[in-house]
Amino acid sequence: MTQQATIPDTAKVAGGVVLPTLAGGVIKRRPRVMALAERLQLDRPAIGLLRGLHARYGAGPLLLRVPGRSIALVLDAQDVERVLTNTPAPFHPAGFEKRAALNHFQPHAVLATKSTEREPRRRYNEAVLETGHDLHSLADQARTVVREETERLLADATELDWAAFNTAWWRIVRRIVFGDAARDEHAVTDELARLRLRANWAFLWPKAGRAQQSLQRRISELLDRAESGSLAAKNSELPTEPGIDPAGQVPHWLFAFDAAGMATLRTLALLATHPRQAARAHADLDDPALPYLRGCVLDTVRLWPTTPVLLRESTTATSWHGTQLPPGTTFFVFTPYFHRDPEAIPFADGFDPQAWLDGRAEQHPALVPFSDGPAKCPGENLVLFVTSTMLAELLRRGDYRLMSPQALSPQRPLPATLDNFGLRFAAEPKAASPK
Repeated sequence: MTQQATIPDTAKVAGGVVLPTLAGGVIKRRPRVMALAERLQLDRPAIGLLRGLHARYGAGPLLLRVPGRSIALVLDAQDVERVLTNTPAPFHPAGFEKRAALNHFQPHAVLATKSTEREPRRRYNEAVLETGHDLHSLADQARTVVREETERLLADATELDWAAFNTAWWRIVRRIVFGDAARDEHAVTDELARLRLRANWAFLWPKAGRAQQSLQRRISELLDRAESGSLAAKNSELPTEPGIDPAGQVPHWLFAFDAAGMATLRTLALLATHPRQAARAHADLDDPALPYLRGCVLDTVRLWPTTPVLLRESTTATSWHGTQLPPGTTFFVFTPYFHRDPEAIPFADGFDPQAWLDGRAEQHPALVPFSDGPAKCPGENLVLFVTSTMLAELLRRGDYRLMSPQALSPQRPLPATLDNFGLRFAAEPKAASPK
């Protein structure tokens, strides 16, 4: 039977899970808060709190005492699977909170769409991003882009930090999305970043209408170039159904690539501190599909989810363990809890890329680094291709020693929170291996 949390337990969830997540920046990470979160390891007590609630109340979902709202905290892995698999009906991804945040910079994106336009927009995204293909048709061009920008990044470098990496990363992203001529079009991604910072406040801040129009104008102009070998060119080849708004889908692609950059540098930090996995990754470099490096990225996102909260809003009444929850209930999934529960996941606090290759990860339905179900990230394979390709180029061209932080080691549990902005490496460039 679904139970209702006490007022003190609801307050603990608000203060120990919701507030730190919001403070860190759900839409755009805040570097200072992330540094503090790493220092205090805020995800660890949050995970412990939810484990305690599960033990006290049972499988749930656990109703939180929030005046005027029906909010259910998901505590059981099978319930995560049910909610994500049955999207968009009866569990819709475009809930109240999500629409309030995403409307700041991508009001027509599929994740913010609750109307009948959702399905054609989803089909459009899947067609451009080639969701069902392990390798995108633009893979060869994207591989060249990654190789060129990584070579420039490491030229004469003795250190590698977030600032240098992030500059190179966005050049890669702009070239892949819009074409080579957009390499230094910093304005479009800078403007998006500012709007995403406003989106962290969701409905608490008014929308910046002029800035949003300016962003859409810049994106439309870049798409109109339709440079060969880019997603913009792929977009120009597709017939457009009414209501899709192709330019309105692009901000979410860029948003997702930001999270992919965080995962890439975190993965490099793990490989720099885990010799066994690094040796296996080097052995994988001759395989064009880079399966082990893809597993490395997947396990990094499991360890430190770039989307720590998944929200779904019920469109009808739903039944849970003998209790009926009303339509409009928000289901709250805190992914670090499911990814790091040592009672459920044998490799919870370790770096285990092989789990994504040998089927062990598939045995745990709540391991959802790219979400799951019909609303699963349509760009997962493209993201995994770009991230693993950049990691391969980094490994071919350099040796790395993690200088900050010093908490990553195969001999002890990995930290629950890792600030990507604080990662810093000593880099020793080497000649690129033959392709």
